Amino acid sequence: MKVNLIIPAKEDERNLPGIIKPLLKNKNIKNIILVLHKKNKKKILTNKKLKIIVQKKPGYGAAIKEGFKISDAKFSCIFNADGSFNIKSLKKMILLTKKNNFVFASRYMKGAGSNDDNLITLFGNYLFSFLGKALLNIKLNDILYTYVLCNTKKFNNFNLINNDFRLCVELPYNVESTNQNYTFIQSKEFKRKFGKKNVNEFKDGFLILTEVIKCFAKKIMKT
Repeated sequence: MKVNLIIPAKEDERNLPGIIKPLLKNKNIKNIILVLHKKNKKKILTNKKLKIIVQKKPGYGAAIKEGFKISDAKFSCIFNADGSFNIKSLKKMILLTKKNNFVFASRYMKGAGSNDDNLITLFGNYLFSFLGKALLNIKLNDILYTYVLCNTKKFNNFNLINNDFRLCVELPYNVESTNQNYTFIQSKEFKRKFGKKNVNEFKDGFLILTEVIKCFAKKIMKT
């Protein structure tokens, strides 16, 4: 089975060919949907496997959702444009789709790790993963890592609301609360090659916390 890659690309257009060219040769990838923050005057690449769209609404979450809406593959994978995701994990993730609609990558398992974390992001990732388990019953130890392979139709059926990094909580909450089959595997996160961190640890951390509380309130109301 081949999958589509959804790449949110709020990055310098000069860096994108360095990320995309190796991916175009990957036998596990059907098409790459590159979601640009704004229209580029210069052509990034021309390839029949590459589809470039400009997102209509701002935000990381919006880019992901708009990419999924036009994906024609049964499974689509979120893949960042900064060079930090390990493409070698994709093959293992695809094998797990035989029994799972969603496969999450994790940096915090034996054999994994992150070269891009700092103390603040490491603490935040562990904290929100703990809250996800304790309050929302999300069985992930790396809830904020967006390297996720999703059943395209089921992802779109969620009609996710958030257009920013709160999608990182909203997605796994919907997966868990609708009783989807899901699992996770270890994957090494590399030091990013391109771009800067788009996450503001405190501002976005606060937004993510509000989303955890919001989802917890939904869970209580359902019960």
